[in-house]
Parts: sequence; C-alpha cells; structure tokens
Amino acid sequence: MKTELLPYRHEVKYYECDRMGITHHSNYIRFMEEARVDWMDQLGYGFDRMEAEGVVSPVVAVECRYRHSTTFKDIIEIQVSVAEMSPLKITFAYTMRVGSQTVCTATSTHCFMENGRPVELDKRFPELYEKIGSKQ
Repeated sequence: MKTELLPYRHEVKYYECDRMGITHHSNYIRFMEEARVDWMDQLGYGFDRMEAEGVVSPVVAVECRYRHSTTFKDIIEIQVSVAEMSPLKITFAYTMRVGSQTVCTATSTHCFMENGRPVELDKRFPELYEKIGSKQ
C-alpha cells in the first residue's frame, strides 16, 4: 500500500518578491529544492544522510511552467512526485498551488555521484531506491 507524503508548504516572503510585488521567478527553483528535501525527509532518508555517506545528487536539468503569479504572504503548497527513475538518475515533478489554483508545474532531474563518479542508487542504497520506487 502506497503512503501519500504530505505536500510542502511555503509562505512567500517579502524579499522573494520583485519591485512589482510578484514572486520572482527564480525563487520557484528554491521552493522546489525545499520541497524535495522535505519529501526525502518524509521518506526517512534525507539528503543529509546520503551526503554523510558520500553520495550527492546534483541537478542535471530543470524546467518550470509558470501558470499564475504569487505574491507576499501567499501559501504555496508543493506536491512532489517521481516522474521517472533509473538507478543513475531521478526526475521529480512538482505541482505548486495556492488554494485550488495551480501556479507552477515543474520538473528537476538529478544524478547520483560518489567521489565524482556516477553511482547506481539501487546498489548503493537499495532501501532508498525501493522507497522512492514505491512512490512512482
């Protein structure tokens, strides 16, 4: 049985807005990272644990589609899911909403590396690979 992970909630800060009072587009990439870190923590295998064990997961691609602007104090709820996964990389999908309105959809793709070399997650962290796979 799949357990749903809770969406991440981000309240837009004043400094995240541009001169027009709109959340600057670059911040959505940061919101994705916050949500992804929270998602991994909810799985019980955070990035801090992976990195402490020598594995990093750099971003190799990112895409955002901005659908509606947000402003100071808006609460953005970010649902994270796994769009694609292989032993060497993973693509996360993000749906960001304020209330029932979708404000942004996005993806980020990450590889896994140890000592500067690609690492197969299913061999290095089989428990984590299984947990992530169960969320597809």
